[in-house]
Formats: sequence, C-alpha cells, structure tokens
Amino acid sequence: MGIKWSLTIDCARSARLAAFWALALEYVPRPAPAGFGSWEEWFAHHGVPEDEWDQGAYLSDPAGEGPGLSFQQVPEAKAVKNRLHLDVQAGGGRDTPWEERWPRVVGAVERLTAAGATVVREEALDGRPDHVVMADPEGNEFCVL
Repeated sequence: MGIKWSLTIDCARSARLAAFWALALEYVPRPAPAGFGSWEEWFAHHGVPEDEWDQGAYLSDPAGEGPGLSFQQVPEAKAVKNRLHLDVQAGGGRDTPWEERWPRVVGAVERLTAAGATVVREEALDGRPDHVVMADPEGNEFCVL
C-alpha cells in the first residue's frame, strides 16, 4: 500500500469551493479530528487565531477510500493554467462503454454547470465526444469523463 495523501487547493473562498467539490465528487465535510467535538475546538486547542477559523474547509470520501481534500484561502488570485487537474470519472471512466458513459458525462456536466462550473471545451476521440474540460467556480480546470 502506498503512502496516504491528500490534496490542498488554494482558493479565494474556501467554503464555496468546498461545497462545489463536495457536490462534484460526492464527498462530505470531514469530521473534526478524534477527541474534538468540532473543528472550532480543534482550532482553539492548537492556538489557531479565531479570525483564521473560516479560511479553510475540509472534505473526505464518505467511504474512506479516496484522498482528503483541503481548501485553503490565499490572498492571490489564480493566474495560470493548472499543471495538475482532477479527472472526475462521472461516466465510469474509459473502461465503461461509450454508449453508457457519455450520457452520464453529459448529465454530470449539466449538474456541475448548474453548481457554478463552466465548460471550457469538449474533446473528441476517434470521431466522437470523449470528455469535457471544465473550470470550477474559481477557474481551476478539471475533466469530466
């Protein structure tokens, strides 16, 4: 088994972006660490200033299998294309037959657009649609396949 890892996303509005990605990935807010009734208790215990308590948000896979996601508020805006992006396999991934996968992709794109994402472009493979490149509410690129 490999090393456990998580992904931290810098953002302007952590709660809003976490809510988007919770919907996109069917993740849930990560519960406070063991021994603490809330994140506020954990922050206070570790001396985090109160004015910083709302500058982050945390998600986890409800099945406990996928990596955790953290959203960290930063002052600077996103400036360039991502060098790392998520592939949201809403259609089941390329192992799923196209006739099953593509309608699922289209449904996910519609759901994510309604939640604040934008379509950047649709990509084709072998003459038919394959995946959709999108941007989350803060402009971070990701693919739906």
